[in-house]
Amino acid sequence: MRTSRLQLLAAAGVAVASLALTACQDGTGTRDEGASASQPGASTPSDASSQAPDESSSGSGGNASTANGSTGSGGDTAGSGESGSGSAGGKGPSAGKGSAPGGSDDAPATFNPCNGSNTSVSAAPVSRPVNHMLITVKNTGSKNCDLTYYPVLRFDEMQWVPAPVEESKPQAVVTLAPGESAYAGVLLSAADGSGSGGATGKKLTVGFQGRTPNSDGGPAAIPSLPAAGVYYDSSLTVTYWQSSADDALTY
Repeated sequence: MRTSRLQLLAAAGVAVASLALTACQDGTGTRDEGASASQPGASTPSDASSQAPDESSSGSGGNASTANGSTGSGGDTAGSGESGSGSAGGKGPSAGKGSAPGGSDDAPATFNPCNGSNTSVSAAPVSRPVNHMLITVKNTGSKNCDLTYYPVLRFDEMQWVPAPVEESKPQAVVTLAPGESAYAGVLLSAADGSGSGGATGKKLTVGFQGRTPNSDGGPAAIPSLPAAGVYYDSSLTVTYWQSSADDALTY
């Protein structure tokens, strides 16, 4: 009887131990499976969150730069750069006003135009080069005066203005001290007779320009011409003002 109880107890103990072992294995398996299953799940959010800052950083980076003015200011800087170059273009010493050498950009700060009120003007045909005339302007005032661009010539009631010789542009405005002279050469007619509309001028008006092209530089001058007049045709051109008579008659 005692043996039988012992056997029953032993059998019961084995059964309990077996059940406990089984339960323990099931629990451990569940935990292992849970841990194993949770790894991919944890990895995905981790990846997602590691990408999210990149994306948000990329997105917010754009927003931040725009908000902070990095991107916007970069565009503004580029825009102002272009504007500066246009404005460089457009607002540089020569390009801004579009004037040529010998014009307003080269005029002294204390600009005082030479004109018919402070100069004496003469006009005389020359033997060389053929069909040329030399205009001479002498400063008769008490202070410096400035000659810009070229003389505006008009014979009698002529309705057109002779074109300037562009190659004769000087490097700067011609400034005359009291008693000094400047010159302009005039091609009166084509040497080969190719000019048209020939006429003989009896009266010559010499106009002066101001700081800007075609602006009024003051009173015109009316120099004397030869009694027989001066013949000219459609080839009539004039140089810019020059400091030398030789330079004026080069063109």
